Parts: sequence; structure tokens; C-alpha cells
Amino acid sequence: MLKYYDYFDEWGRLDREPIEFLINMQVIGSHIPAGGRILDNGAGSGKYAMALAQAGYRVTLTDLSARLVEDAERRIETCEWRDRVEGCHVADAQDLSLFADASFDATLMMGPMYHLQREAEREKAALQLRRVTKPGGVVFVAFMSREKQAATYLLDPDRWPPCDTYAGIRAFLDTGVFNHRDEGRFTGAYAFPLAGIVPFMERMGFETLKLIASESIGGMTAEKLEAWRACGDAEYRDIVDLLVELAENPSILGASPHLLYVGKVPEF
Repeated sequence: MLKYYDYFDEWGRLDREPIEFLINMQVIGSHIPAGGRILDNGAGSGKYAMALAQAGYRVTLTDLSARLVEDAERRIETCEWRDRVEGCHVADAQDLSLFADASFDATLMMGPMYHLQREAEREKAALQLRRVTKPGGVVFVAFMSREKQAATYLLDPDRWPPCDTYAGIRAFLDTGVFNHRDEGRFTGAYAFPLAGIVPFMERMGFETLKLIASESIGGMTAEKLEAWRACGDAEYRDIVDLLVELAENPSILGASPHLLYVGKVPEF
């Protein structure tokens, strides 16, 4: 998994598939407190962290990949708002011991849950996120949908061995674990069953606010989104708002490759 992200352009993926980033950012922005300290845990090259810093928040980012952290540092160094980034750290989502308890007003974990294949690993990451978030603070955690991933494998099996057989797809549906057979491809993955996300997060001590479909009612390429932008700024904003509204419709959650859980740490 780490080797894959040392070469994969995650920043570019979010540019090529922009609706996921737009929807997530709009939902995040509507829940975080003004002027808060934000942790982007598993930040990759820092696309979310940088957008939040640009919006005025004080941001810290972490990632397991030293290469991605270095990439984030290079991007940040050229920005006028670089002083709002309080740190870029190589860290495992399961061990955030470099941060004290209740350090952040809000926390993001937009990638680690895609790859923690063991239950104990997922629990560690969730509990660490809760520990470093202040009571009353909001958390945003991204998940992959097991149902949608299975549909992808069924429709294009040759691209996704070992899910190119009934046995492979059955095993994936039973376990959520996916290890690509081809060298250099997306691997070491884990996808949650839709019905298991909220119970898991609540068992980890979070209060659920919402679960949304990050791609809303369907994938939208940059080209298709630009066609709406060409209709004018007001029309474009209305379309994005509509996609965000539809993203909260529970009937489409299982059709979205990525899901965003929004919760909070209880105030005692």
C-alpha cells in the first residue's frame, strides 16, 4: 500500500474526479468552527489541508508516506497562507502520540480507513482520532463502500484480479479485504459494508451527525463539471449545492464509491 502511494497521484485523482472533493469540502466547511485548529490525518499531498488553510484555519497534516508529506511541504512553501500550516508530519493513523489529548477542534481522516484491513487497526485509528479531538469537536472520516466496490469488480473483472472470479468477489463481500494481484496496482484495501459504518463509529465513542455519498448521485468528471460552469457562476453554484443536497439522501449511499462520515466527540 505504501509503495502504491509513493507513485500514485492522489492530488490529480481529486482533480480528475472533482465532485468528491467539492462535496466533501462543502460538508466539512459547514461543520467546523470558525478559526479552529484542524488535523488532516492521512492527508496525502494535502489537498484538503491546504484548502482549509487557505480558508483561514490553522492546519496540521500527517501521512504515513514520507514522499507525500514532502510533496505537501513543497506545495505549502509557495503559498501566501503557509504560516497557517502548523506542521507536516510522517505518522501512522494508529499512533498519533506526537499530539496531546484534545489538541484539535476538528479532525479529518480521509484515507486511512481505505487500507486498515484488520479490525484492531481500524479501532486504533478511530480511537486515536477521538483522543486528539476536543470534546464537542467534529470528525470527518472517509470510507470505501463495499457494495459499490463489488459492483465495480463485477462490471470490469479483468482489471481487478483476484475479483475476476466468483470466489474472489464472494471473499471480498464477506471480508471487505482486497489485495490486487497485479504489481503496482491499488492494493492493501478495505471496504466497509454500508450498514456497518455508523455502528462502528458509534462503538468507538462518536456521536453521528450524518453519513453522505461523496460522489452524490453519480460520478462527474472534470469535463462534465466544466460544462455546468460554462452556464455561468450562479448556475454552477446551484448545481453544486444540489449535488451536496442529494449526497445526503440515504437511498444512494451504496452507489457511491466513497462515503463521508460526520460525527462529534461527546461533551462530558
